[in-house]
Amino acid sequence: MTDDQLQQARQYLAAARRVVVFTGAGISAESGVPTFRGKDATWKGMPAAVASSIGLLEQDLTTAWEWFDYRRTLLKTVVPNPAHIAVAQAETRFEDFLVVTQNVDGLHQKAGSQRIIELHGNIWRGRGLRTGKRYPLPETPLPTLPPRGDHDEPLRPDVVLFGEMLPAGAFEEAEIAASRCDVCLVIGTSGVVYPAALIPFAARDAGAAVIEVNPESTDLTPHMTLSLRGRAGDIVPRLFG
Repeated sequence: MTDDQLQQARQYLAAARRVVVFTGAGISAESGVPTFRGKDATWKGMPAAVASSIGLLEQDLTTAWEWFDYRRTLLKTVVPNPAHIAVAQAETRFEDFLVVTQNVDGLHQKAGSQRIIELHGNIWRGRGLRTGKRYPLPETPLPTLPPRGDHDEPLRPDVVLFGEMLPAGAFEEAEIAASRCDVCLVIGTSGVVYPAALIPFAARDAGAAVIEVNPESTDLTPHMTLSLRGRAGDIVPRLFG
């Protein structure tokens, strides 16, 4: 990233009224959140992608919860990094400001962000298998697996599993916001998970400046207005500072 690129990005933000911040695993990896990606990512000999699948949940709800409670235990002491905090502090500076995240770790909330669309859910909630009612589950490890809600209803993790669709309305709301924004910041995402990866394109196609923050080039890079190379924790505070 050059000083000229940083200055240009700051100018786009200074002129903006509506901002969408689209985040992926990279922003949370800087806080120490494990990504569990790649062929070597396993749990109890099981590929992480299988452990996070709707197939396992339907076959063995208790084992699915063991996996997710293990992940929750790893997240228990993780704190937001300077990028999360800078995003949260910038929220009141714009007429309209929305965080759209693919992450399930809740770090944007911990940092203080108020307007958030969680495309893939939140690992700190459970959802009723029958009713769909959501319950906060802040305690980890959980005392019983699976946890239960009202009337002894078994709960599932309130996250989107492999093989599932996104929550009804979440992507559509995010896409509409992106199509109306002046600037879309794309932080720490490789742009390979669909339909979430369409969010930056909705912004670009509507004429917004789309600014990527990532240590490496991604599939999204050729389509960006600007690409800033480096760690989100270093760059994002300077964008809003």
